[in-house]
Amino acid sequence: MPEIWLIMKFLRLSTTDPYYNLAVEEYLLRNTEEEVFMLWQNAPTVVIGKNQNAFAEVALPYARENGILVARRLSGGGAVYHDGGNVNYTLVCAAKAESVDYAPYTRPILDALASLGILATLSGRNDLEWEGKKISGNAQYRAGGRLLHHGTLLFDTDVERMNAVLRTDREKLAARAVASHKGRVENLATRLFPLSVDGFIDRIEHFVRKGTGAEPLVLPDDAAPVIEALRARNASDAWIYAERRYLRDYTLTRRKKYPFGLVEVALTLSGETVEAVRFTGDFFGTAPIETLESALVGASLTTLPSLDPSPYIAGMTVGELISLLTE
Repeated sequence: MPEIWLIMKFLRLSTTDPYYNLAVEEYLLRNTEEEVFMLWQNAPTVVIGKNQNAFAEVALPYARENGILVARRLSGGGAVYHDGGNVNYTLVCAAKAESVDYAPYTRPILDALASLGILATLSGRNDLEWEGKKISGNAQYRAGGRLLHHGTLLFDTDVERMNAVLRTDREKLAARAVASHKGRVENLATRLFPLSVDGFIDRIEHFVRKGTGAEPLVLPDDAAPVIEALRARNASDAWIYAERRYLRDYTLTRRKKYPFGLVEVALTLSGETVEAVRFTGDFFGTAPIETLESALVGASLTTLPSLDPSPYIAGMTVGELISLLTE
């Protein structure tokens, strides 16, 4: 196992409440110093990235009609569909670097899959692929010197429902040269039958705990009110639909697909001066996008401040930011 996985606690959640499970992740990130590996599942839910617009990413009428919940996570990246056939894993540990790096945090999962005969690889920005098909998406969030890395594992998810509830962006499809989510993904159960999803979780748990010597984590009694408060926020419309992220109140929008993700910017201008600005998209970053937005308010598009956008939109250069805002 990589060094970052050597001293760990293990937690396997039994609830499928997405708002609670995401709250536990955040509690571990902000209130513990231990390295924790967690396995969990959600009821049918679309989980959107921190910087995404729910109205653009989710077929909301379909979600309501089919009892599919919508949740927003702390990390960036794109929308994902969870259900009882999907397994989520989380690693919370000390952040070893400021840059976005998925390789050391996905390696043990790749090794665990290899032990089951699934020879998957890290591909693109943040996906795990097996035989050319996506089986996992991953994302990260940093706070207070700590890192939260989490990912999905498609075992036997309902791909038809996933395809119907996720609103696929045309620019993403053009970049990938594929026709749908359905064409890109694969369920691990196709190779691992007759192993059940519970049996699959057991095997992942056994592999990680054997390799790390991880002992079960027992949450302290005073964790409950903190987690419940986070859950209440996670379940609120203000958090999920993020009113501050609505783009309809802005006078100008621009969007572009980059190798590091789709970025959309909404602007309100007074002449050449930025009065308000919001960024949305499936990009990643190591610092809050709100910091970049605040720095741009009051700036002139003709004399933009020399801001390095890469901490907020990983991979973006100053030139690309200026081009996005002005062209």
